[in-house]
Amino acid sequence: HCDTIMKLYQAKKEGRPYTLRDSDGQLSLTGMKQGDYLLQNFAMFVYMNGNMDPYQTCHEMMDVFDEQIAANADLILPVRNSAEIETAEKQGKMAALLTIEEGGVCQGSLAKLQEFYDRGARMMTLTWNFENEIGWPAAIAKDAVDKDAMGLKPFGIECVQQMEALGMIVDVSHLSDAGFYDVCKYTKAPFVASHSDARALCGHQRNLTDDMIHLLAERGGVTGLNYCGNFLRDEGCDPATLERIVAHAKHIANVGGIECLGLGSDFDGISNAVEMKDASGMQMLADALQKGGFTASETEKIFSKNVLRVYREVLK
Repeated sequence: HCDTIMKLYQAKKEGRPYTLRDSDGQLSLTGMKQGDYLLQNFAMFVYMNGNMDPYQTCHEMMDVFDEQIAANADLILPVRNSAEIETAEKQGKMAALLTIEEGGVCQGSLAKLQEFYDRGARMMTLTWNFENEIGWPAAIAKDAVDKDAMGLKPFGIECVQQMEALGMIVDVSHLSDAGFYDVCKYTKAPFVASHSDARALCGHQRNLTDDMIHLLAERGGVTGLNYCGNFLRDEGCDPATLERIVAHAKHIANVGGIECLGLGSDFDGISNAVEMKDASGMQMLADALQKGGFTASETEKIFSKNVLRVYREVLK
């Protein structure tokens, strides 16, 4: 998960130069190539600030995604399923999966969900930090008197079931605890927490409890390690250290098994620095995981195999 397209979209709106190939943020195509990436989920992160149309904004961000991927076809290809990922790899190119961060872009309409699917979106984070037609985020529910009532709304139940039918991955990062359990209740396919850590090690509401990790693992889902300093340590962590990231990896693997662990990063969506610098430094994380006790085969599962399994099972 990364918010890089949002940064490029903002630059375009403001008339500033922008390029995915050599973006000056935490993720660029050049950095991805140096970091030996196979695939990146590019989130259309729509900030629901009340001054814009989230549906229209998401389409405009998708235009930027399409433009940038097409302009860099020598390095990266858009993909919608595991077969297309394999095709990109055989051609020696990286893969770009289009995702959405903020289910409010659907504005309570399954027809609009279908539109986004038809444009290539294959995963959607149900909420960001605002209430929407799908449900409530952890950011609001944490202070609620009746947290159990702040799960999925009726449209939210319809939405996750339709996503499952379409072959679109449900992402519970940012969702309230009650919403997480509703996703477990109303769906059957593997789902993900694309960028969340372990609440047992850092009490931030965006992190998963051990019970959630168990349930996610039982469903065959994956949580992606988030490099946000506030999710790694209660006191914050700037820069985000490899030691703290590995500690969360160990805890999640111990609770849910190695198969439920992946990389979430949240590059270009976090304000803190990261010890590995940016996408080009992924070998540093691989080395740190193995020094921390993970085997080479376990590290490969964390880096790619677990997520690719979910894609094979869910994406259509």
